Amino acid sequence: MLDRRLTHVVAAAREGSFTLAAQRVGVTQSAITKSIAELERELGFLIFNRTARGTLVTEEGRVFVERAARLLDDAKDLLQGRSNSHDPYGGTLRIAVCPASLEWQLIEPVTLLLGRHPTIRLEVSGGNFERVVQQLRTGQIDVALGFDAAFREQPDLRIGPLPPLRTTLFVRRHHPILKTDPVTTADLARYVFVSPSDSQPYASTIRGWYESHNIDPREKLHLIDYFPIVRRVVATTDAIGFIAVQFTHSEAFERRFTRVPFLEFFPLKPLCWAVRARWEPRPAVRAFTKACRESLHYPEAECVADASA
Repeated sequence: MLDRRLTHVVAAAREGSFTLAAQRVGVTQSAITKSIAELERELGFLIFNRTARGTLVTEEGRVFVERAARLLDDAKDLLQGRSNSHDPYGGTLRIAVCPASLEWQLIEPVTLLLGRHPTIRLEVSGGNFERVVQQLRTGQIDVALGFDAAFREQPDLRIGPLPPLRTTLFVRRHHPILKTDPVTTADLARYVFVSPSDSQPYASTIRGWYESHNIDPREKLHLIDYFPIVRRVVATTDAIGFIAVQFTHSEAFERRFTRVPFLEFFPLKPLCWAVRARWEPRPAVRAFTKACRESLHYPEAECVADASA
C-alpha cells in the first residue's frame, strides 16, 4: 500500500489547512501535523509554508504534491478495477471553470462529450482563478476552462486555444451613461463596475481605468461571479456589468437592459483549456478538449448582429 503520509499531504494541499485535511481523512490535526513534519524531514525540504491563514504549498512541495496526487488517483483507479486497456474513458473527469460565471460555456461541450463517451462521470466546479490554478496543480481537478489572458502567465500549465468570448458592457435602461457619445474610460470610471473575477482580463482592465483617473478601485469594484446577482445589481443601481453578446439579443434583456457601445472597439477575449504541463492528459481530458474545440463557436447570425450594433 502507498505511504499514508501521501494522503495527508494531498489533503492538506487541497484543503489549504491541516485542520481541514484532518477532517477530510478522518484523523486528528496533530496526527496530520506530525505526519507531514516527518515526511518533510525525510525529504529535506518544506512541502508547506505555515501561515496564520492556513498552509501554502512551496515551489518544491508543488512538484511533490502533484506526483503524490497522481499516484493516489492511479492507485484508486487500480483498486476499483479500472483498466486503461478495458475502458480508457471510464471514471471521473474533474473540470473547473474560472470565473464561475463561465460555467454555461460547458453546456455544448459536455453534451457532445457524453454522447461520445457515456462511461465518463463528470465533476464540474467553478471558482476564482487563484483557487482553480491551485486545484489544478495539486491534482484536485483534471482540466480547467477560462480566459487565456490569465492562464498564459502560469509556466507550469499547458494551455490550448479556444474561440474567443464576445462580451459587452451592459446597464439598466435609462442609465445616465447612455446620454454620452462617445463613451470614454473617463466616463466609465465615474461608475461602479461588477467584475466576474479579480484576475485577467476583466478586473485588471477595470482597475487600470480607475487608476488612470486617480480613483481607488477598491471604492468602485464589485467582484461577483454568480450572474443572477450581477443582473440584479445592474438592474437596481448605476453599476455597469459584463455580459456575453449572445445573451443581449433576447426580449427579456431588452426590456430591462441595454448595451454600452464601448468594448466593441477592443480585442475579443480568447478562452482556453489548461492542464498540468508535467503530466500527459488522460484520454477523457483529451476528449473533453476536443469537444470544446468543436462545439464552442459563434453562429454567423450573431457575428453579423454584433458587427452592426
